[in-house]
Amino acid sequence: MKRILPMIVAALVGVGAYFIFVHEPSSTASQSAELTTPAEAVATEVADNADGDAEVDTSTIPDMMIGNPDAKVTVIEYASYTCPHCASFHAGTFKDLKKNYIDTDKINFVFREVYFDRYGLWASMIARCAGPEKFFGLTDLMFQSQSSWTRAGEPAAIIDELRKLGRLAGIDGETLEVCLNDNDKAKTLIAWYQEKAGADNIDSTPSFIINGKKHTNMSFAEMSEIIDAELE
Repeated sequence: MKRILPMIVAALVGVGAYFIFVHEPSSTASQSAELTTPAEAVATEVADNADGDAEVDTSTIPDMMIGNPDAKVTVIEYASYTCPHCASFHAGTFKDLKKNYIDTDKINFVFREVYFDRYGLWASMIARCAGPEKFFGLTDLMFQSQSSWTRAGEPAAIIDELRKLGRLAGIDGETLEVCLNDNDKAKTLIAWYQEKAGADNIDSTPSFIINGKKHTNMSFAEMSEIIDAELE
């Protein structure tokens, strides 16, 4: 059970209502994304208002994973769909990681979303709407087209671009709308993100937990060295 501040939800959730903008999508020119998020700013502002806290059961949110769940090594990636460095990781290092370690069942790979902004949350809701079988394929598609959909313009235009990606992954329009308008799911995802990222002391994206040890962004050679040492 996780306590979540209602103002965080107001800052991140709104799809149909489009609450006030709190953060623009990350620029592809930006440096490693630091977790000075709108959620953190709002949390600081109302941290003393304990009466406004709401209990949220995060046990309904599954980890999205591929590879061998019984592997000796587990790699957890914390990433935001609007983080340019996360997109770069998936365009390069992740492909090598998948070929050499995930597809060969040497590791279990877990992807956990970080929410800098409502756009990343919406992308997450659509990716999870696709189900575990299509989640990673749609995630790759979102990262590949990140510079396009994050710069589509107004919130309505951005979410329309995300809908297009969802339909490309085979999600029908009605299902997409149900997923996007599930505010209870959105609140639970935010609480889940706070719980997981807080427990692992995540302060930038992408970050990696490899067999319980935190690492910042790195090359495939560096990650491979760490994984191989754990496999010995």
